[in-house]
Amino acid sequence: MKKIFTVVAALIFCVATACSQTRMNNTNEEVPDSVLADRNDALVELKTTMGDITVELYNDTPLHRDNFLKLVGEGVYDGVLFHRVIDEFMVQTGDPESKDAKPGARLGSGDLGYTVEAEIVYPKHYHKYGALAAARTGDAMNPEKRSSGSQFYIVTGTKMSERQFEMMMERKRGKEMQDYFQKLALQHRDSIMALQNAGDNEKLEALRQQLIKETEDNVAHEELPAEMKADYSRVGGTPHLDGGYTVFGQVVKGMDVVEKIQKVETDPSDRPKEDIRIISAKVLKKNN
Repeated sequence: MKKIFTVVAALIFCVATACSQTRMNNTNEEVPDSVLADRNDALVELKTTMGDITVELYNDTPLHRDNFLKLVGEGVYDGVLFHRVIDEFMVQTGDPESKDAKPGARLGSGDLGYTVEAEIVYPKHYHKYGALAAARTGDAMNPEKRSSGSQFYIVTGTKMSERQFEMMMERKRGKEMQDYFQKLALQHRDSIMALQNAGDNEKLEALRQQLIKETEDNVAHEELPAEMKADYSRVGGTPHLDGGYTVFGQVVKGMDVVEKIQKVETDPSDRPKEDIRIISAKVLKKNN
């Protein structure tokens, strides 16, 4: 990967200076009621047209937990559609404009007029099968990774072999290194252009190597918990989303319902052709 990064770094360096114009068969391991009763986390039940789903909300993502409980109490989720469903990836809902949406209407841009500060508790919380996470707009418009005020998704994903997981993490680190190097190159843009104009290729290469070393020193190689690797291998998930979105809970009952939802037929915008709706949402237990 280091060789590939060095080549990419050279390309980024040039650009920065403007030098050229399987289907998954997961087990549904529900958490027993006796175990849930002993936990301090809040529980919410989502009654849908395809069955009931119970989610647990993490206490160490309090902004998302409290916002979710508030919206449930206000009935914001009552009647919303699952507007984006992708098999072997996730099911998404929470668009307030979906309640009265006409068939075929493109959904997903509705919001409540506010966002929630990111609470990315990674690697403790990650995108394993059954994870509950907040949707958001992309990095270009939202570099702080702030969450939608109401939209959320439940992860299904796929299982990964250990080698697949390692390759994915290598690609992830490679992207992080490219982004970091590009930031450094832009910071040194004036110096780089001055050296180019002077034709001092020796100093230019020395500066490039300096920035490569600084990048390698500052972008750490992640040592991931064994539990995370085991989960992605045993039950699956969407690890490429880790660190980019706030995971604030998990499904503790009803993943069989989520599985049914993800298998439905969808239109080109990933909206189910037949509406799937949250009939009602209610708080079963508040956090202690």
